[in-house]
Amino acid sequence: MSELQPTAKSHYFDPTVGVEAVKILPGEYYVSEHQERMIVTTLGSCISACIRDTKLGIGGMNHFMLPFSDDGQWAGVSSSARYGNFAMEHLINDILKRGGTRMRLEAKIFGGGIMYGDNKSMNVGENNIAFAREYLRTEHIMIAAEDVGDRFSRKVYFQPGTGKVVVKRLSMLKNDTIEEREKAYSASLTTQPIESEIELF
Repeated sequence: MSELQPTAKSHYFDPTVGVEAVKILPGEYYVSEHQERMIVTTLGSCISACIRDTKLGIGGMNHFMLPFSDDGQWAGVSSSARYGNFAMEHLINDILKRGGTRMRLEAKIFGGGIMYGDNKSMNVGENNIAFAREYLRTEHIMIAAEDVGDRFSRKVYFQPGTGKVVVKRLSMLKNDTIEEREKAYSASLTTQPIESEIELF
């Protein structure tokens, strides 16, 4: 399998946090060495791990849909980061290649929501959460914070330089829209939140 490169290309100014940001979609990840760069994604039952070197401020975020793939094949090699085992490996290795040190890494995990009111959705979210926790435990990477599970989607803002994460919880008018857009790898959600809550981690 060829080496996967960071695939997030959507750079924009985010008025919510007032800084330049990079948006990542399902199956993408992004690593930043610049403290001013914010990484943003929206999650339903998917998981994002925010991992950083706590001394150097080098870090990034991934966004994966399912825990495992033996060979990373899902619509081609370049899509392998849709699976948690490859998404974690690529993110961590990229941080280390840029000068990070494994013993200084910390993680914060988000997502795994139960979005659609059925057993299948519940299992997807729960399996993603269990995978992320076990993977990081096995790799001896401390989970410094998490906001996972429950019945809402999340918009996550991560600043690797400081480790600050802002989570906006979204109670959606049409939960199935999030499921459809996770599967279609859409750039944004079209439904509006009934209510939202900002939490800092």
